[in-house]
Amino acid sequence: MSRIGKNPVLIPTGVTVTQEADGTLVVKGPKGELRWQPNPLITVTVEEKQVVVTGDNSDRMKHALHGLTRTLIANMVTGVSQGFTKTLEINGVGYRVAVQGNKLVLNLGYSHPIDYPTPAGITFKLDDEKKNLLYVSGIDKQLVGQVAAEIRGYRPPEPYLGKGIKYADEHIRRKAGKTASKS
Repeated sequence: MSRIGKNPVLIPTGVTVTQEADGTLVVKGPKGELRWQPNPLITVTVEEKQVVVTGDNSDRMKHALHGLTRTLIANMVTGVSQGFTKTLEINGVGYRVAVQGNKLVLNLGYSHPIDYPTPAGITFKLDDEKKNLLYVSGIDKQLVGQVAAEIRGYRPPEPYLGKGIKYADEHIRRKAGKTASKS
């Protein structure tokens, strides 16, 4: 049995989890609603204050799906109750980010600004004090991570000067450059 999968997902107050006839899980909370269709190899049962994931772990696929299913349900419950946020740090001379309507405008040293349309369910927020921090928030953990990775991909951090877009908790290993090889 999967160690992660055998733990029940506790449902906090204010969150409702229902299962439709076709097996689709619907999680509703104060921040929104998420729907997900679990794999038919795994059995998901919704009880009063918890969701229990069961499945026979006879082969590797079922064993892996058991823990994955439990983690995805836990992420859905956390997302609709608290939400998820990724923080991006923009470093570089002239590198700017602005939120204009339903798009994010990135000036990253290219000859043109990059317009990134805001996906449904995602909100962008800039830090008022430090203008180089961008917060990507939403209820779907996968979507928040994907959007943050796409924005980071426009100008990944480089190891010589440290310019680019990086996660706030990411550490960039710096390299010495050309002058170090001469001495």
